[in-house]
Amino acid sequence: MAHRRRFLLAAGGALAWPRATLAQQPGRTYRLGWPGSTTPSGEAYNVAFVQRLGELGFVEGRNLVIEFRSTAGLAEGLPAISAELARLNCDLFFAPGSELNLLAAKQATRETPIVIVSIDYDPVATGHVTQMARPGGRITGVSMLQTELPAKRLSVLKELLPKIRRVGVLADLSTTGQLQVTQAAAAQLGIELLVHEFTRAPYDYPAAFATFVRGKAEALLALTSGQFVAARRQITDLALQHQLPSVFNNVVWAEFGGLLSYGPNFPVSFRRAAEQVAKVLNGASPGELPIEQPNVVEMAVNLKTAKALGVAIPQAIRLRADRLIE
Repeated sequence: MAHRRRFLLAAGGALAWPRATLAQQPGRTYRLGWPGSTTPSGEAYNVAFVQRLGELGFVEGRNLVIEFRSTAGLAEGLPAISAELARLNCDLFFAPGSELNLLAAKQATRETPIVIVSIDYDPVATGHVTQMARPGGRITGVSMLQTELPAKRLSVLKELLPKIRRVGVLADLSTTGQLQVTQAAAAQLGIELLVHEFTRAPYDYPAAFATFVRGKAEALLALTSGQFVAARRQITDLALQHQLPSVFNNVVWAEFGGLLSYGPNFPVSFRRAAEQVAKVLNGASPGELPIEQPNVVEMAVNLKTAKALGVAIPQAIRLRADRLIE
């Protein structure tokens, strides 16, 4: 629905973008560096990013080269691939996902503009920009409200299961800020958190769930980490196997069998990031482009999973849900 795809500019209003500024320099080929720990191919939000760039005149294979480098799931490899991209003299770095992606891009070059989609961190709270409205420096992009949403996910879980007292939490070194927000919310809701924080790859998810079972967890909350994405089938299967109602950060998890998701629309967010990229490639100063934030989040409920878990979905949640997956 259209009203669920609005975005909030941190400056407080629509940023004018005259059509004339979209004209690329004739004959110029732009190079975009994209470091990551997993491959972007096939993910709907990454496809949306590339598609939107094409709509704005930056077409891969014509006037745009996308230099993607992956660490195959090993976050410690990010500095090396970012340094490799810096040697290619990229016009811009696209650093979506983990704060580790941004840190590696910043370390690799001191001048190249960077467009982010901050999925697991708050760029202001972590000190990467001074403010959302006018970030300053060379960073702009989209921020996913990580100072607010983890607490709201826990609150929705409590609404769904009013009697729960103990919740297992999947965390890692990239989710420290989210964990603090979640712990504060848990204290207010009267919920005890059983936190399993992964400190090195590969992550042992069966061991984490065994910890939750021993601790008598009654539900699962997965914090937002790029490292969890490749294992989403395993995580949702383990949650169902251990009869743990689960809540996640975006609809893909619900599609994979998670009980509930609550968060921004990722394809829309990545399309907005593509617009920021296009502005910078057309000469705009990233430090003067407000970092955008979604002002509407979406909820999805997997009714098939609810039935398997024996969880009755309250009518109030059904009515608020943007998607009921059957």
